[in-house]
Amino acid sequence: MGEAWIGSAIQTHLTELCDRIGPRWASSPAEWQTVQYIRDHFVTSGLVNVALEEFPLHSWRHGPATATLTTDDQAVHILPFNRCPPVTLTAPLVDVGFGTPREVADAQAQLPGAIAIMALVNEPFTAPASLTIRLQALAQAGAASAVVVDRKEGGRVEYHSAGEWLDPGPDTHPLPCVAVSREGGVLLRKRARLGQALHLAVSSEFFTAPAHNVVAELPGAQWPDEHLVLGGHHDTVYGAPGGNDNASGTLVVLEVARVLAQLQGQRGVAPGRTIRFVTYSAEEQTLQGAYAYVARHYGTGGLGEAPPRLAINLDELATGTMKGLVLAFPHLRPLIQRQFDEMGDGLVAHVMAQLDYSSDHYPFLRAGIDAAFLWRWRFVGRHPDADFHHEPGDTTDKVRPRELKEYIGYLARLLLRLSHLPPGAWPVNPVTPAEVLARLERERGQVIRVF
Repeated sequence: MGEAWIGSAIQTHLTELCDRIGPRWASSPAEWQTVQYIRDHFVTSGLVNVALEEFPLHSWRHGPATATLTTDDQAVHILPFNRCPPVTLTAPLVDVGFGTPREVADAQAQLPGAIAIMALVNEPFTAPASLTIRLQALAQAGAASAVVVDRKEGGRVEYHSAGEWLDPGPDTHPLPCVAVSREGGVLLRKRARLGQALHLAVSSEFFTAPAHNVVAELPGAQWPDEHLVLGGHHDTVYGAPGGNDNASGTLVVLEVARVLAQLQGQRGVAPGRTIRFVTYSAEEQTLQGAYAYVARHYGTGGLGEAPPRLAINLDELATGTMKGLVLAFPHLRPLIQRQFDEMGDGLVAHVMAQLDYSSDHYPFLRAGIDAAFLWRWRFVGRHPDADFHHEPGDTTDKVRPRELKEYIGYLARLLLRLSHLPPGAWPVNPVTPAEVLARLERERGQVIRVF
C-alpha cells in the first residue's frame, strides 16, 4: 500500500497517455504509440513474457458530419454513432419522444423516409427498452435515419453505439444514427413541430487494420501454470483524451504490475500462481481486443491454455472509489468475500443480475470463464465532476490520483492473496459456454440492471 502511494507514477502515465499521445482510437498511429509505451513500462518494471499480440481489427473512421436545417441553413452540431454508415439525406424531422412503442405507433404515418428524433434515455415510469431495440423499431417503421438526443447538457454530446454488444463481431446499425446535445435536440424538436426538414451528411468508411493487445506476466512460484488476469482497455473513442475512459484503468494495470514486481524484487515475495497483466485494444469497437485475447489463449485452435482462475477488468475507475468486485457467476462469491473480510476495508463481492456486456470482462464470461469488474460508479453513482467518458472533456483533471492509489494498493493485496490460495481452495467452475449462451438469449433485449 505504501509503494502504491509513495512510488506512484500516475501523473507520468496520465501526461503521456492523455496529453502527449491523446485520443487513442484502435488501429490509429496514436494507439501504436500507446502499446509501445505500455510494453516498455512492463519491461522496465521487470515483468516477463512481455508481448504485443496483433490481431485484425474491423475498424471504422468518419470524416465530416453535418446537420443543417433546410429552412434557414442553421447548423446543428452532431456526432455520428460509432460505425455509422455513410449517409447523405434531406428529409422531414419527426419527433418520436423516447421511442416507446406507443410513440412510434403514433408517428407511424410520418416516419417512412423521415429523420426521427429520439431521446437516448428511456421514458420515466415505463418499462425500459434498450437503445438498440428502439432504433430497430424506428427502422422497421421506415425511418431513414435517427438523431438521438444525448442526456447531457451544455452543448455536450458523446459517441454512442447503435447495436447491443451481446454478440461478438463488429457493431451493426439498424439505420444511420447521429447524436446531438440536449440543446440541439430542443431546437430540432421545435422545428419538427413546424414540419421542417433537415439535411444530414456523414462521411465514413469501414476497413481492416492491425491492432495490438499488450501482455506481460509476473511468474508464480508455486503454481506457475495457473494464472490470474488483471486487465483494462487502453484505447479511446475518436477525439477523447480518455482520462477516465480508460487511462484510469490502464495506469492501474501498469502500477499494480510495478508494485508487485518490486515486492518480489526487493522483498522476495512472489505470487503463488502467475499474475498476467493485459491492456486490451478496441474495447470501444465492440470489445474486439478482448475477444482476440480470449480466442488466442483459451479458444479452440488457440494456445490451449487453461482459463484463469479469475480475470478482473478495470474500466472508468476515475468516477468513484473502489467498493469491491462484481462477479459474473456466483460460485466464487464466498471465496472473494472472505478475502475482502480479511483485508478489513469494507469491500464487498456481488454477482451480476444479468451478464453485463459493456466492457472487456464480457468475452471471458461469454466463454464461461470467471470474470469480474470493479464495483464502481454504476452502483453508487459517479462523482458529479467526473461524468465524462466519450467526449473531448474526458481530460486528466477528471482523474483523482489519490483514489487510484487506493485502487492500486487494494488490487495488489487482493491479487497477491488470490495467487497464494491453493488450487483446492477454489470451487470448481460449473458454468459451461452453452449455459452462458442460453442465458444470454433469455436476457436478450433487456436493459442491464446496474445496481
